[in-house]
Amino acid sequence: MSNIVVENRDIVIPGDLLAEGMDYIPGDFTFREDEKIFSKVLGMVSVSGRVLKVTALSGPYLPKIGDKIIAKVTDVLMSGWRVDTNTAYTAVLNVRDATTRFVRKGEDLTGILDIGDFLVCKISNVTSQNLIDVTMKEPGLKKVEGGRIMRINCNKVPRVIGKKASMIQLIKDATGVEITVGQNGLVWLRGSAEGELKAQEVVRMIEQRAHESGLTDKLSKFLGVPKREIAPDTVPEPVVEGGEQ
Repeated sequence: MSNIVVENRDIVIPGDLLAEGMDYIPGDFTFREDEKIFSKVLGMVSVSGRVLKVTALSGPYLPKIGDKIIAKVTDVLMSGWRVDTNTAYTAVLNVRDATTRFVRKGEDLTGILDIGDFLVCKISNVTSQNLIDVTMKEPGLKKVEGGRIMRINCNKVPRVIGKKASMIQLIKDATGVEITVGQNGLVWLRGSAEGELKAQEVVRMIEQRAHESGLTDKLSKFLGVPKREIAPDTVPEPVVEGGEQ
């Protein structure tokens, strides 16, 4: 006989039993042992039909090809830049992947990007030795100009963005701030000083309360936005950008 021993949105820790029997299927961050399904991580349970998965609430960001991130330039190389990915591993941005203009041999690359600059980029390659390449040659990828950068738990990124970018749109509408969220947990806020501070406060609130139910109700009251304008609470798939075209 099969049965689930947890409920949707329950918080579990590594090794917690989720279900017994073969009628259920292990999803993300879960594993099967004999006829039982257990959690691999600290996270929140999501039950979708017969599939059980856990959304991690802690742990480091693991770079993946195709991820859009916000990175910081840490070194200028002969033919590009080394950037901090907010992980244990740095990445390399080659000149040809940073700009479409002609760059003369020996040109001072700090005229394009300098140490300390932030950029919105995409991971184009990750080797088995964790050597990472990034690119800026796609729409929306660019040097960060103005605003402020904040860091959040990378596992809370889907919750901060919301289903179909609903949370990001909510913050943008309430504060007038443009927001770009990297899958590595860096967030770029750009607007008025007052708006940036308010948006930062809301993002931090979502990060800290990501596991709570009724979060959209609390945000609607905090921001004075009618509940009908906010999508229902959910655990969405990761997205990178919202409010930034």
